[in-house]
Amino acid sequence: MNLRRTWAVAWKEWREVMRDRLFFAMAFVVPSMILLVLGYGLSLDVENIPFAAIDQDKSALSRDYLHRFIDSRYFDYRGEARDEQELDRLLAASRIRFAIIIPPRFEERLLAGRPVAVQSLIDGIFPYRTQVSKGYVAAINADFSTTLLVDYLARKQGMSEAQARRRIEPVRLETRYLYNQAIRSTWSMSAGLIMLVLMVSPPFLTALGVVRERENGSIYNIYASTVSRGEFILGKLLPYVFISAINIFVLWAFVVWLFGAPFKGDPIFFYLASLVYVICTAGIGLLVSLVVRTQAAAALLTLVITFIPAMLYSGLLVPVESMSADARFQAHLFPTLYYLQIVWGSFLKGLGWSVLWGNVLALMLYAVVLWSIGFLSFHKRPRQ
Repeated sequence: MNLRRTWAVAWKEWREVMRDRLFFAMAFVVPSMILLVLGYGLSLDVENIPFAAIDQDKSALSRDYLHRFIDSRYFDYRGEARDEQELDRLLAASRIRFAIIIPPRFEERLLAGRPVAVQSLIDGIFPYRTQVSKGYVAAINADFSTTLLVDYLARKQGMSEAQARRRIEPVRLETRYLYNQAIRSTWSMSAGLIMLVLMVSPPFLTALGVVRERENGSIYNIYASTVSRGEFILGKLLPYVFISAINIFVLWAFVVWLFGAPFKGDPIFFYLASLVYVICTAGIGLLVSLVVRTQAAAALLTLVITFIPAMLYSGLLVPVESMSADARFQAHLFPTLYYLQIVWGSFLKGLGWSVLWGNVLALMLYAVVLWSIGFLSFHKRPRQ
């Protein structure tokens, strides 16, 4: 392999990227835009749920009960409805996602020691949000019931509030959240989107770069030259790896400084692992360029075979452990699963080489296999 010829191919490709405004935007602007758009748009936090209520009792206890929802950051109070028909209309029009109906004689029945059924209506269009909303409602209701029991025991048996609470709750559950103490999905999602961007952008650029040569006919200059296929492939790879190496810094800065996600790991390990991942995903672009003849087809095929695995089989939206056996098997066939564990391990858990070496090794294996197939499948002379 002649390094001068390899450098000549790489320099030519770099000048093409710098000269073409559209290609320059796809190389440096689009990756950041993807992260920003999806980072702000994809959030699993269920907060500010719009709701309305009907208080048919109008008592002190009913107002106290209702204010537990109004004062919660998880709910957004939109006012009191006149009747149940109005609640139905609000729910059907999606102006609210949750409604609560407090029945008459609410306070009277509670003070008499009798149970009361409070009706809650939850919009079930989004199952995940519905389940989380149900958990919020159940937690607030349980806390209100516990408070009533504590007050009752304190009055009837003359004990302190702390003693009454220990009597009612002999086993108390104290929860500690590890790695993401604020329980902010933005931290996990924005960091995880680095995996998605680097899965889409490098193969996209690599595929278009090679196919562009074939589509405009300039690849015949390569066919007629003394450049070997290894020199051509490596020369094509180097500019896009360099571009992605810059994008790694940019994406990391956005996640840390713009989205506020903590980075607890080793930056050198994370950067080197990201470079391995970029080389791996660029190999996907090389394989795409071998089976298509136009840039439009290359762009479409690359998007399909990169974006879908990154979203569905990486564990970004659905934990791999929650998938079916077939889906789990498919998830392990894509490099996105291994790199996402590196990203989350580096950002949120402070892990490094000693724990994540297996994932890096898997990415190296993917890179070797993909580029070996690409090298063996690329022919210096066009097929007749």
